[in-house]
Amino acid sequence: MNIFEMQKRIVRYGELIPCKTAFIDAHTPGSNQKENFTIIGGGVSESADQHVHIKDTPGFNIGAAGQPPRCRNSLHSHRTAEVFFVLKGRWRFFWGRWGTAGEVTLNEGDIINIPTGIFRGFENIGTDYGMIMAILGGDDAGGGVIWAPQVIEDASNHGLILAETGRLYDTKKGQHLPQGVKTMPILTKQELEKYPEPTTKDVVPNHVARYWDLMAMADNQPATVIGENGILIDRPGFEVDFLTKDSSQQTEQSTEKHTILMPMRGHWTLSWKGGDIIINPGDTAAIPPNLKHKVYPSMTGESSLYRITNTSDPAGPTWQKN
Repeated sequence: MNIFEMQKRIVRYGELIPCKTAFIDAHTPGSNQKENFTIIGGGVSESADQHVHIKDTPGFNIGAAGQPPRCRNSLHSHRTAEVFFVLKGRWRFFWGRWGTAGEVTLNEGDIINIPTGIFRGFENIGTDYGMIMAILGGDDAGGGVIWAPQVIEDASNHGLILAETGRLYDTKKGQHLPQGVKTMPILTKQELEKYPEPTTKDVVPNHVARYWDLMAMADNQPATVIGENGILIDRPGFEVDFLTKDSSQQTEQSTEKHTILMPMRGHWTLSWKGGDIIINPGDTAAIPPNLKHKVYPSMTGESSLYRITNTSDPAGPTWQKN
């Protein structure tokens, strides 16, 4: 692979193309300033306007959400893994039928693997524009988003209608449901009773890892953050590792797996037989299987990087060790 081919597999932070109408709450006050980014795979966007940077999926999707202060993402649920790490800012994650069952605040570098099957939302509580990077399980990211009933109701009051096909229609732009297509049904009372209400004590110990703890644990070798034997135990169809300057790959590595590199801090050199290239915080690099490569910091100072690889595990509900 030459350097021009590799450049096509790197999505630069400064070149991310946002969609401001990605979801049903795009017009709802308090959520109407958020931006959605689909980096690898189709993601879960409900808008035909969503730009996809790299369409081929490695068994999971990579995306991002950017929001100004006090902007929130409405309560929703997923059938497969939804993992976030904070690239910029300070964020509050909350969950439950009404978003009151529990919450946790994450700072830059922190990561959360939100359990499947619960309603969750998040809000930028920092003082500047914030960005969180996302990993979604499955090639189709679980088939879309399941919204809390009040989100769909609020959205219809502001001109947005979600079809049963998962496609969004904006009545303010003169759009209407196609003939024969119904609106997305709202969850019934019986269906809602199946959604658990875990407390903060239930969620945080098993689903949140703090940046500075990971920096300490990755002093000699990469720390497995999410995996069967990870700090956060799960088998969502991918594994997440954390690398620092002291645990970076100074020798060439090759694997049959897809490898996604997402720098958190510092500037990193990605080196392979065809050349060298620098990747920076917020960039996403997709390394194809069987390509020998190494990655290491290109400058002194604090350096950290999240690495995601696919596994043979099927994407689905959060896995627990027996």
